[in-house]
Amino acid sequence: MSREFILPDLGEGLTEAEIVAWLVAPGDEVAIDQPVVELESAKSVVQLPTPFAGVVESLGGEVGETLHAGTVLMTLGSDVAAAASSNTDASAPEPAAAPAPAGAAPAASPVAAEPGVAAPTEVATEESGAVLIGYGTRATTVTKRAATAPARFGRRRTGAATGSGPGAGTSSGGVAAPSRLDSARRSPVVSPIVRRLARQHGFDASQLDGSGPDHLVMRRDVEAFIGEQQAVSEATPQAVVEASAPSTPVPAAVAAPASGDERIPLDRIGRAAAAHFSRSRREIPEATVWMDVDATALVAARKQLHAATGERFGTTALVARFVVAGLRKHPRLNSSFDAERDEVVLHGAVNLGLAAQTPRGLMVPVVHGAEQMSLRGLRDAIGTQTEAAATGVFAPAALSGGTFTLNNYGTLGVDGSAAIINHPEAAMLGIGRLVERPWVVDGALAVRTVTELTLSFDHRVCDGAEAAAFLTFVAGCIEQPLSLLAEL
Repeated sequence: MSREFILPDLGEGLTEAEIVAWLVAPGDEVAIDQPVVELESAKSVVQLPTPFAGVVESLGGEVGETLHAGTVLMTLGSDVAAAASSNTDASAPEPAAAPAPAGAAPAASPVAAEPGVAAPTEVATEESGAVLIGYGTRATTVTKRAATAPARFGRRRTGAATGSGPGAGTSSGGVAAPSRLDSARRSPVVSPIVRRLARQHGFDASQLDGSGPDHLVMRRDVEAFIGEQQAVSEATPQAVVEASAPSTPVPAAVAAPASGDERIPLDRIGRAAAAHFSRSRREIPEATVWMDVDATALVAARKQLHAATGERFGTTALVARFVVAGLRKHPRLNSSFDAERDEVVLHGAVNLGLAAQTPRGLMVPVVHGAEQMSLRGLRDAIGTQTEAAATGVFAPAALSGGTFTLNNYGTLGVDGSAAIINHPEAAMLGIGRLVERPWVVDGALAVRTVTELTLSFDHRVCDGAEAAAFLTFVAGCIEQPLSLLAEL
C-alpha cells in the first residue's frame, strides 16, 4: 500500500517552496525522520524529514520546481517486500505487517496541533530527531540504499541534456553561439547565491550543465556563462539574436541594448521582503526619536572585559544587553498591537531580533529568551546567528517570534537610519557607526567616540515619553556601562 507525503506548511505563513535537492531517489528505502529533500522557502533552506518509512515510489517534482503546501511531495510504498511484490505480480495479496517484538516501545503519538505544520517538539527522543505536526514520529532504522541508486542530486545526464547534442556549435557569423542553456535540463543548484545571480541576468541556472559533482551548477559556471554572453553580445549582437532558440534562450538583460532599461525580477525572498515592508509601512503609525551618545566609556569597557576574562565582547552584544535591561523597565516597547481587538500585547519573553545583511538578502534572525541570558550567553547566541548570516541559511524557527529588533547599521558605515519596524513588533533600535568627534566634557572640548541611537516605535503602543525614557536608559548604559549593575 502506498502513502503520500504531503508538503506541510513550513510556518510563518510560507505556503510554497522550491526544491533545491533530492536526498533520495525512487527505489531507496527510507526511515522515519530521515531527511529526504532540501527546500528553499522565502526565508530559509531546510531539510525536510519523512514522517513515514518505506520505499520511495515517486518524487513530487524536479529540482528547481516550486511546490505549494498541500501537494504531494513524495509517494512511498509500505516496505521493500511490498514494493517488490507489486512490481512482479499486481494481483498478489499484500504481505501482513510483522508483529511488534516483545517489549518494544509503542510509537509516539502525533502532536495535537494543526496538521501539516513543521515544528519542533519536546516529545522527540534520541530515536526521533524531527517532527511534522499532524504526522507524529517513531523510532528510526538504518537506511538501505541500493548500490546502483543515483547520487544525491539525481542521475547524470547525457546527450542533449548536457549540452553535447544538437544546437552546440557556432553561429553563421563564425562567433560561438550561446548554446549552453537548455530549457529541458534540470541541473542541481544548491547555492541561493548562484540562483539569484543567474536570475539577475535573466536566466535559470538549472538550465546550465554544471561542473560540480553530478552536474551541480557552481558559481563559476554562472559567471562563465554571463561572461560568454557579454562577449558575444559585444562582438556580434545580431548573431546572438539569430542564434537564440526556444531550447537556448538568450537572457533578456544581455540581449537588450546597452542604453535600455533592465528589469530584474524579484526572487522569492525579495517578494516576501517587499510585502513585509509594505505591510509595516501601511499598518504601523511609526514615530522616531534619536540622540547622539558618548560611547567612549563603552569602548573602554570592552577592553577591560577582554583584559579581565580573555574573551572578546562585541559592541552589538553589549548594547543588546543594555536593550534587554531597558525592555524589562519599559515593557511597552517589547510588545505588539492587536488591531482586531484594539489591544496592546505585552510579551513576557524578550526575543531579540538582529537585522542582518546576508547573501540571500536582509533577514532578522531571533535570539529567543534573551532576558534569561547572561552577557556571555547573549554574546554567544548573537555569534551563532552572525555565523549563519554569512550564508543566509537559517532554520525557520530562527526567523520567527521576534518581539524587538536591534539594527547595528553602523557596520555599514552610516550614522543613522529611519528604519522600518519589523511587523508585528512595536519598535526597533538602530546603532550608528562609532566615530571620533569633538564633544564637550566638563565645559571643555574633547575628542570622544560618539554614536547615534535611533528608536522607531509604534505610536499606538506607547507615546513619545516612554520611548524617550527607554532610549535615554540605553544611552546612559552606553555612556556609563557600570550603571547597568544596578539593574542586575
